Amino acid sequence: MDARKWLSKPKNAKREQILKDAWIGDAVLCLYARRKILREDNVTDGPKEERMTSNQFLSGWAEPSETEAEIGRIYEQEGLEAAFQWIEARLMPMFERQEAKRLKHEGRLPATRASDAG
Repeated sequence: MDARKWLSKPKNAKREQILKDAWIGDAVLCLYARRKILREDNVTDGPKEERMTSNQFLSGWAEPSETEAEIGRIYEQEGLEAAFQWIEARLMPMFERQEAKRLKHEGRLPATRASDAG
């Protein structure tokens, strides 16, 4: 056996486990996104779900597979509600900021009323 292959095997095994965990985490994140969109917007909105779950979005937090793997591990160890809470607390503030910037850039951000300010 080539020594380089032997030395790299633990890293490859670790990466393989990350990808397995991420596969589950991706499914949990998609379920969270769809439920949130239906609850808040009362419509099916594929483009919004894609923005909420894309690697581009997740890369704003950490490496996308690592983020999805973390979600997957939380789901496996603590259950769906704990994974949803993690997503809500960590990813959704970033998503809301990005959505506000996108809507502002598109000229679709509603103007704030003076009564909303305080």
